[in-house]
Amino acid sequence: MEITLGHTPDADDAFMFYGFACGAIKSKNFTIRHVIQDIETLNRRALAHELDVTAVSAHAFAYLKDYVILRGGGSFGLGYGPVVIARKERAMTLEELKNARIAIPGRMTSANLLLKLAVGNFVEKEMSFEAIPQAVLGGGNDDDVDAGLVIHEAQITYDRSKFDAVLDLGKWWDAETGGLPVPLGINVASARAMDPLQLKEFSDLFVKSIEYGLDNIDAAVDYSMQYARGQPRETIKRFVKMYVNEITRDMGPQGKKAIEKMFEMAQEKRLIPAGVNIRVV
Repeated sequence: MEITLGHTPDADDAFMFYGFACGAIKSKNFTIRHVIQDIETLNRRALAHELDVTAVSAHAFAYLKDYVILRGGGSFGLGYGPVVIARKERAMTLEELKNARIAIPGRMTSANLLLKLAVGNFVEKEMSFEAIPQAVLGGGNDDDVDAGLVIHEAQITYDRSKFDAVLDLGKWWDAETGGLPVPLGINVASARAMDPLQLKEFSDLFVKSIEYGLDNIDAAVDYSMQYARGQPRETIKRFVKMYVNEITRDMGPQGKKAIEKMFEMAQEKRLIPAGVNIRVV
């Protein structure tokens, strides 16, 4: 059977799918058609149920129907995560983030939900994640903002001579939850397109692709460099190793508990619907 497989043009996603892409991990039962788009586009396509398997934000799962979570492929921070930055000369405080104008990389991103849980109300300005640092610096146009929420490799590469970190959401979450991993990205599969046996078979294949990348890390990083966005190889390798970890191989009880905790906190604040069924294959 042919399945559509959505993932982002990001180094950590490319690393996870390297086993499939290089032909090392094959299946006689699945033919994979890769769909590569940014995470917020994949979130929206999953809402419309346009993809059989796809990466999505953990936050977006609260709105999905007939998808189940795959045990492998999750992006979880281990004491680190998205960061809110502001201009250095602005010297912005955490309290000032409330009601500030903040650039976000997508309304359904987990980073956005975590920020709402941490600070409450703020004015969202949705834009491409690549544009956020420049919007924070300002240029006298409509995209100017007080602060920006940076994700992907920008979490570790933002220019510290120009920006201050106002809030590290990974550290905030770690303190808030007693050390649970930070739930950011997950992979989901359609329970409409695949029966339970097919879901399990693909889930196991995906884990094998992740393990192949971890066992062949230099080749997998080399493959991921096509999505480096101008960053040096050592930076990309560092970023990949941050977000392709043991919980990526299998989220296990801790990963599921982290998602449940985020949803519980969000439901208390009426940020997401109640009664989300978190099923992990």
